[in-house]
Amino acid sequence: MRVEGFFEWLGQAFGTVIRFIVESLSGFFGLLGDAVGGFINGMAKALGVTPSLLGIAVLLIGLLFLYAAVRAFLRRSIFVGVIWLLLGLWLLGGLIS
Repeated sequence: MRVEGFFEWLGQAFGTVIRFIVESLSGFFGLLGDAVGGFINGMAKALGVTPSLLGIAVLLIGLLFLYAAVRAFLRRSIFVGVIWLLLGLWLLGGLIS
């Protein structure tokens, strides 16, 4: 009888610890998700675009094009840099306007 009581207590202790960990992680990821959502909504409002997954993806691709242009200019490849710059500005201009 004492052994059964010990294992019942041990199971309750493990269950309590697991429940605490799961609730803590749930709260943490909930706060993290709210923070990311707020950041995306604020950025989208400042740029004048809709805060959709496609809009954010196009924004990231446009920024990568601009980054490629800067790298090309640093390598003194003017022609390729101008092409990347025009592509990036065209994509971001279409997104923002």
